[in-house]
Amino acid sequence: MSLSSVSINRPVLATVFAIVILLFGVVGLTFLGIREFPSVDPPIISVSTSYPGANSDVIETQITEPLEQSINGIPGIRSLTSVSRQGGSEITVEFELSVDMETAANDTRDKVSQAMRMLPRDTDPPVVAKADADASPIMFITIESDKRSLLELSEIAELTFKEQLQTISGVSAVFIWGQKRYAMRLWLDPVKLAGYQMTPLDVRNAVLRENVELPSGSIEGNTTLLTIRTLGLMSTPKEFDDLILKQTGDQIVRFKDIGRAELGPEDIRGILKRDGVP
Repeated sequence: MSLSSVSINRPVLATVFAIVILLFGVVGLTFLGIREFPSVDPPIISVSTSYPGANSDVIETQITEPLEQSINGIPGIRSLTSVSRQGGSEITVEFELSVDMETAANDTRDKVSQAMRMLPRDTDPPVVAKADADASPIMFITIESDKRSLLELSEIAELTFKEQLQTISGVSAVFIWGQKRYAMRLWLDPVKLAGYQMTPLDVRNAVLRENVELPSGSIEGNTTLLTIRTLGLMSTPKEFDDLILKQTGDQIVRFKDIGRAELGPEDIRGILKRDGVP
């Protein structure tokens, strides 16, 4: 028996079915999301690697090229582009639309892990991320002051604005652009350094050796237990200036003899401006 025959012979049943279908349509329409520009995640995966202090040529030969050679073997790649800049590498991998992005992301992570042994030891672990159509910022807030430095403004943005904005319902992430973090900057005088027959590597090794806080155990008594803490971390410019770099007999070479320490921004090259104002 066909649908048309049932509708003719039993009109009440056909009417009920039509009403039920109409109700389902109305209910579904109320929950149907409509967007003029629908969110479609592009089939793109990025691989970001940081190598502080290295120039673009070193980044290209020692980081970008090994990663590209390893990633290039993944099936379904449409295009592969890379940017090697001062201190970091950015590789963008675009896949065909038919490729499953979860599988592609896992394959990319596996290839990057295999290439890790070919990268310099001081390289930060590469970050593999999928492109997100909803990752673009929807609001920009600028913080300016005539009385506070960029370091102070960055601290206010980090501890006050960012923490408050992250508590708002629906906020996925908050990023601070142009942020200046506090860091101890060590400036070396090459002439004085050569006069003491030392190299920047000697200074680096001395800082790594002395600026450390190691576990020191505890002191136990009959009724007490005291935990020992060695205050080995330096935090002021004077402490770094007084750091002993080399000792030959009675001659002691401190950091202040070959340079100076000052508290300043971690990144001194980048700056964010709005209407010409930092």
